[in-house]
Amino acid sequence: MSTVTIQGVSKAFGTNTVLREFSEVFKDGEFVTLLGPSGCGKTTMLRIIAGFERPTAGEVYIDDQLVSGAKTFVQPEKRNIGMVFQSYAVWPHMNVFDNVAYPLTIKKTPKATIKEKVDRVLEIVHLSQYAERFPNQLSGGQQQRVALARALVAEPRLLLLDEPLSNLDAKLRESMRFEIKEIQRALGITVVYVTHDQTEAMAMSDRIFLINRGIVQQSGTPDEIYNHPANQFVADFLGKVDFIKGTAEQGSILIKGTQQRIAYDGDKRGAVELAVRPENILFSTENAELSGTIESQYYLGDVNDCRVKLGEQTVRVIADPYTYRQLHIGDTVGMHIRDFIVFDDDGTLEEQLQIKT
Repeated sequence: MSTVTIQGVSKAFGTNTVLREFSEVFKDGEFVTLLGPSGCGKTTMLRIIAGFERPTAGEVYIDDQLVSGAKTFVQPEKRNIGMVFQSYAVWPHMNVFDNVAYPLTIKKTPKATIKEKVDRVLEIVHLSQYAERFPNQLSGGQQQRVALARALVAEPRLLLLDEPLSNLDAKLRESMRFEIKEIQRALGITVVYVTHDQTEAMAMSDRIFLINRGIVQQSGTPDEIYNHPANQFVADFLGKVDFIKGTAEQGSILIKGTQQRIAYDGDKRGAVELAVRPENILFSTENAELSGTIESQYYLGDVNDCRVKLGEQTVRVIADPYTYRQLHIGDTVGMHIRDFIVFDDDGTLEEQLQIKT
């Protein structure tokens, strides 16, 4: 398929710079996700790759072809890419077969070739039995698969997806994540996917680029950026997390507002913030380093979602659902923290978290 090479790409609309010095290579057959809050620049980057926007500076290559640069610009229809948007954009007056065939029809592809390619791609997206149906006879997920099939039928070298699942209900969105990933694996196509949904990014990506204010905060595999975030913004955006203030000393961290300590063998000293994910706090009676008071608990079927008062601070604990029957508001509980990340408490956390909204 294709590689995408981005060299020093910036984009400004008037005085507003929405992308700053983006440089990266998306590998052949890789599923890359551009993740971040609204307005961070992720869709702008996708539109630059597609050719719908020209970069203010920098260059974009698809394979070894320069498609955007200071003196070069290849029109979108000549880049041999497929694109799926947030809206399904299927033709209501055409049946599924004709919707999918449309890119080939306008190229005057022979009818026998159209039938062969459309039949194949409908089989890939599990829509063969719906070929004669019209869009109003399909569910939202089926319509989105029609849009996906239409993007794939011309055998593009690159597939771009701009929040394609955001209009679907939660259960369908979950199933479509895995369907798209399986299609990508089966075809071996390079995919660049835009979303603000961190669960989508975690489930589907080979690599995630987390963008904020036009700057890539961190890139890496889902495991890398979830468990080793570069800063508090990354830790907070990707997953659930609490930030616990404390003082790092030799061998331990004193939790602010308490006399309780947690073992620490890192090199930070002074005011710090512990980034603790709720699934990494375990209620314990044997090896508990900390104790707190149950403020609230919410039974969600598969988990007991608790809030625990720890001195002046509150932490979230996602516990075994059976603890809901055993614990009560006001109970004192022991806690073992099996994993945490330490950041300097330099006053930047609040500023970083404000820019998510």
